[in-house]
Amino acid sequence: MAGCKGCLFFLTVVGAAVRAAQAEIKFDVPSGKFFTYELMRETFQGDLEPLSKLYDERQYDDPMTFKCNKKGYPDLPEWLRFTQRHPYDNGFLYGTPMSPGKSFIEIYAINKRTYETTRQNLVVNVIAGTDNSLAKSPPYQAEFFIKLREIEKVLPPAVQDEIKQDLQKLWDTEALDVVNVSNALDRGGRVPLPLAGHFEGVYVKVGSEQSFSGCLLRVRTAEHRGRCAASAKVKVPGGCNFCSIPSNCISWCHTELFDSGQQEATLPPPTVGSGVLEAGGDFDPPVSPESRDFLPDYLVTIIVPLVLALVLCVLLAYIMCGRREGVMPYKTQG
Repeated sequence: MAGCKGCLFFLTVVGAAVRAAQAEIKFDVPSGKFFTYELMRETFQGDLEPLSKLYDERQYDDPMTFKCNKKGYPDLPEWLRFTQRHPYDNGFLYGTPMSPGKSFIEIYAINKRTYETTRQNLVVNVIAGTDNSLAKSPPYQAEFFIKLREIEKVLPPAVQDEIKQDLQKLWDTEALDVVNVSNALDRGGRVPLPLAGHFEGVYVKVGSEQSFSGCLLRVRTAEHRGRCAASAKVKVPGGCNFCSIPSNCISWCHTELFDSGQQEATLPPPTVGSGVLEAGGDFDPPVSPESRDFLPDYLVTIIVPLVLALVLCVLLAYIMCGRREGVMPYKTQG
């Protein structure tokens, strides 16, 4: 019996070592593409359960918190963010890398019931584009505000596909990519009331090589801007309601369009000069300031306070020592 328990313990230790060696996940992410990685509690629970099953043969659904950082650093890379709403929820790493390179991320899962800890290594390899080492942003981009969503509910790929399908119909193109997803609290939004139907809101930015559709161009009209500025209830333009799920509907007054191609075309080209300074007279350097005597300032700021402190010390010593009156000794009656 003792030999069987020793074998079980040995196999458990070997299995834990093998899992620790394999607990490294690698991703190849193109630069400029939105990246999401979900930290599943079940996966980390499986790394901790074999030790508990060895003794009580039970399966647990424990609360867990995650701590993520770049290897050798206390924080994550600039482009990467982490969020977890509750210890019973999964965590998410998300962001948009803009420059190529490798990022080694250490993920620590802490079991809030037993305080056991397990680690997972995540390697994100950002691949450069074919034309440039930096990411090439789509020329046409649009940012939408989804009022009835929270960041954790938008990051799963299935929800992103639902939102993307609605925006593809609105844009009238299938060549649409998610550029960025950000929480409204990171953009100056207020914390909502803890009541049903109140959400933080999420900004979703998408981009495409195709120009904006007619529905999107209505956002730039003076009539639409006037209604939004007057805080009037803006209705969905006719024929532009492609919202299949109410919680994924966008707020038209918070929709912004970015046309980088048009902005680059309107910029005037730089003027190339001859490289020779034009004749305009001799160079007249600025006159140096006049010399100044700092002795009065020194006397005022240093000597005067020292003299006052010395006078106060002498006065205090005179009061405490020179003005003391003696006390007659108490004589006992014989």
